[in-house]
Formats: sequence, structure tokens, C-alpha cells
Amino acid sequence: QVQVVESGGGLVKAGESLSLSCVASGSTATINLMGWYRQAPGKQRELVATISSKGRANYADSVKARFTISGDYAKKIVYLQMNSLEVEDTAVYYCNAAHVPIIIEGSRYDYWGQGTQVTVSS
Repeated sequence: QVQVVESGGGLVKAGESLSLSCVASGSTATINLMGWYRQAPGKQRELVATISSKGRANYADSVKARFTISGDYAKKIVYLQMNSLEVEDTAVYYCNAAHVPIIIEGSRYDYWGQGTQVTVSS
């Protein structure tokens, strides 16, 4: 019902920048939170950054000073500008589009992209 496609990954050197893009399509009218998660080899998937339909952004402490998330909810597009990349940022980055309920009875729905590889070498 909702498809999520991300792009922009690649191989960069430490200290360089990279920008990721994500587009959600299909039945996206109720999507009110979009963002990025990442999973490094042998580790659990973790939050990188999210941005709500009202423009509120949330970042993991490890990237807060270096990454910037932005979005266009009319088009259901979200971006992640990554600056000063570190080797530790190497991971598969997944775009997430979600419907987060604001009532107790509501259900949360998450939709995920296939992931895009970001590799940072020293």
C-alpha cells in the first residue's frame, strides 16, 4: 500500500559529505513521520533521525551535530544531509515512513525502504 524508496548511498572518505533521499508513494495520506534508521554489520538497527509532518526533528546523539534531516510532506520526500562522516557511520541506511497514532486506540504502521549502503573509509 505504501512503497518507500531511498537512494544516495555510496563510498566516501572520512570527513566528507553525502546526501540521502527518500520518497514514499502509494497510500501516503496518513503518513505523519518519516526518517532514517541504520544498521551496521553485527549491530541492531538504530534511529538516525526523524521529522514529523509538523516539522519537528529528532536526532540520535551520535549524529545530531553533523546530520540534518528535512522533508516535504506534500510530496512525501525526506532527505538526510550527512556531513563530517565518520567510519562509524558505515551502515545500511533505511528510510522509514510511518503513521503514528495520536489516540490510544490507534495503531502505528511502519513502512520501510530496501536500504542504501553508506560506507565511510578512513
